[in-house]
Amino acid sequence: MFDLYIGNKNYSSWSLRPWLLMKHFGIPFNEHMVSVAGRDYNAALKPLAGNARVPCLHEDGFQIWESIAIAETLAERHPAMWPADARARARARSISAEMHAGFTQLRTAMPMNLKLKLKGKPATPEVQRDIDRVSEIWIEARTQFATADGPYLFGAFSVADAMYAPLVWRLHIYNVALPTVAAAYRDTMLAHPAMLEWYAAALKETEAHAHYDRLADEYGGWR
Repeated sequence: MFDLYIGNKNYSSWSLRPWLLMKHFGIPFNEHMVSVAGRDYNAALKPLAGNARVPCLHEDGFQIWESIAIAETLAERHPAMWPADARARARARSISAEMHAGFTQLRTAMPMNLKLKLKGKPATPEVQRDIDRVSEIWIEARTQFATADGPYLFGAFSVADAMYAPLVWRLHIYNVALPTVAAAYRDTMLAHPAMLEWYAAALKETEAHAHYDRLADEYGGWR
């Protein structure tokens, strides 16, 4: 049996990835939530994760941390988590690694906070470059690699969809305009039952942190 340690659902974008992946593929796990009050290294989490951060997956006490490593570990037992076609699978791995390591400007400018729904504002050139790259990735996957198996990046739901799920929420929260194909994919992800379950739980949380909540006025107030 797996134990998954995650942060607050309202704020913890990284935690969403393995949680969503395991929910979609029906993998049983015990969920444990910890505070994400600290934005950097948190010594209090060291007993739960070698890197002192969440998410962290435990199997019989053995720890697997970093969302991309958790996904790869799960996919070894559930190959359907990656596309069956070799080139599609390689592309899915490429964009998943790019997501894990990149889009710093976008993530910094638009922190995860599911309780916000803002009017938005023009992006800086650096943030717009990240937005354009996300759109490019989604459009390419949907138009060149997606099969008839489903409406996700590569047709059927995969690790790549779980990796980009936090950006789906960020672009929705901050009301970012997207090209038609990218917007359709965003809406598909927002309607995913597990995404809705995560969102409903986030709205019920009471823990709040000012450094995450400060952007309402900066982004034009509430929609």
